Amino acid sequence: MKKLYIIKVGTTFGTTAQNLGDFDKWTTDAIGVVKVETCSLDVEHGAELPRADACAGVVITGSHAMVTDHLPWSVKLEQWIPSLLDAQVPLFGICYGHQLLAQATGGDVGFHPQGKEIGTVSIQLNPECVSDPLFQSLPTSFLVHTTHSQTVLSLPPGAICLASNDFEPNHAFRLGDCAWGVQFHPEYNGDIMRSYVQEQAEELATTGRNSAAIINAVAETPIAATTLINFARIVEEKLTTDEQQKN
Repeated sequence: MKKLYIIKVGTTFGTTAQNLGDFDKWTTDAIGVVKVETCSLDVEHGAELPRADACAGVVITGSHAMVTDHLPWSVKLEQWIPSLLDAQVPLFGICYGHQLLAQATGGDVGFHPQGKEIGTVSIQLNPECVSDPLFQSLPTSFLVHTTHSQTVLSLPPGAICLASNDFEPNHAFRLGDCAWGVQFHPEYNGDIMRSYVQEQAEELATTGRNSAAIINAVAETPIAATTLINFARIVEEKLTTDEQQKN
């Protein structure tokens, strides 16, 4: 039976993990109850990647690593992504996963020229979202949680940009019919976002950022979380269709 795989590509801060859990838990919790078996794989620590034909869908989480470091586990994951695209496996990349999807398919990833985007911010959807199955049910502007220093500097050939804001021109994109990347964190809630700002307070201070003000501006982002729920629905529907076509 095909599974929905959560590909865990890093570990959060120790205190955050102790109090709130880790990337895979947040992602599973945000997805909620689904009709397909869900399995988490910690590839950073050696978990083997499944064959594409064993995947009903794949979510690649965020990470504290940098895509441009080309770590061995990350290179292996990057080389695996085209097999998912070829097999039309629904794929959802979050932050690091978003950047890795872009890099694996001919996009350019690097440090954002304006530095780190962090906190609860607003993004705007592009007109292309009207017909996009992941975003078409969402309002044209909504709040999201962010924490990233690297970015997709240029999208892969054929990719469609779906969302942006004044800081980040490529907050979401689609490649083909069933692969998406989002720079924001739909799996975060307010407590997770506040914890991330607190953990990076000293770094933020060195660049003149006021972590207390960023924390005070944190708000819940239920609409952003809907993207993961919508993705799970896409996975379920495709799995059902594929099974019907076999029979």
